[in-house]
Amino acid sequence: MRSAVIVSTARTPIGRAYRGAFNDTQSQALGGHVIAEAVKRAGVAPAEIDDVIMGCVDPVGEQGADIARAAVLKAGYAESVPGVQINRFCASGLEACNMAAGQIMAGQSELAIGGGVEAMSRVTIGSSGGAWPEDPSIAIPAYFVPQGISADLIATLDGFSRDDVDAFAVESQKRAAKAWASGYFTNSVFPVKDYQGLTILDRDEHMRPDTTMQSLGALKPAFAEFGAMGFDSVAIQRYPQVEAMNHVHHAGNSSGIVDGAAAVLMGTKKKGKALGLKPRAKIKAFASIGSEPCIMLTAPAEVTKKVLSRAGMTAKDIDLFEINEAFAAVVLRYIREMKLSPAKVNVNGGAIAMGHPLGATGAMLLGSVLDELERRDLKTALITLCIGAGMGTATIIERV
Repeated sequence: MRSAVIVSTARTPIGRAYRGAFNDTQSQALGGHVIAEAVKRAGVAPAEIDDVIMGCVDPVGEQGADIARAAVLKAGYAESVPGVQINRFCASGLEACNMAAGQIMAGQSELAIGGGVEAMSRVTIGSSGGAWPEDPSIAIPAYFVPQGISADLIATLDGFSRDDVDAFAVESQKRAAKAWASGYFTNSVFPVKDYQGLTILDRDEHMRPDTTMQSLGALKPAFAEFGAMGFDSVAIQRYPQVEAMNHVHHAGNSSGIVDGAAAVLMGTKKKGKALGLKPRAKIKAFASIGSEPCIMLTAPAEVTKKVLSRAGMTAKDIDLFEINEAFAAVVLRYIREMKLSPAKVNVNGGAIAMGHPLGATGAMLLGSVLDELERRDLKTALITLCIGAGMGTATIIERV
């Protein structure tokens, strides 16, 4: 089987939803900007790209009707370049990269882009609806609850206190602020400009570097009201060992609602050599799994074990880990179950500080951790995300 090597990565800055810089920037424009930047950085003619695969979690309205093809047209690619939108909820961007890599490994593409886009200011989270939360024949046997209830359920079962999750959130903010101040995101992030060439945004704007335990302590739990509406009872029915839910998550220790896009350009070594491209890393292995849908956010550890086994590796072989900070308890549980040093996990902060543009986040994490491997002269990284309805996706990359 051929290797899929990463040639270039790019991501937009992450804009604050509803009142941020990207409020007036359409989804297809964000997607077009990022895939145009990916080929520009590699010095590749867009016509060379065999496929563009983009994740998008709410593919309706301006994000509907195959946002990937719309992004291709917006970017000014050759009309021969196709595009396809995929949805694996929060892991969509990473899954898109895995699918692009799979095409290359299987000999069906020579160059492909994986990535994602989500303009949450313009297409509200949950706009696409779906059977899982809405059809009683699925929701009832799956013990459907909102994700925030699942996160609080993890905290309750694993004994994570309000101080534990708030302390994790403060650390995420500190790491992100330090990374930006030190220029660690320079290789990934590019300034997004309007049609006049004026910069719309050149820096992540969701971060709150002045966050403290005291400021977080003033926030009320975000999901207690959902629990009181009956969702606590559903969770306890599924997990009867729980006497009462401990609601510890809020806006300050959960992932931010934001706008953004990311792209990863991959190809074969042969094609790269022919075009004079410099490979940065290869896709070592990838995997996805399903997990119990009520608690829904515990799969990262299990999919990590699966992908490590597939690659013939152990956790000790991984230099850096990136797990999406959907909620603080998700990452704390992952660190505990995988017996990891926190110093190797989300070293430059995560979605609690910078935000989680649903369909793009996985590709963003891949690009950011590759930059960090190069900066530290390390070799391997593992990227993973928890997923709605109970799933997990993970990818291992290795520098070449």
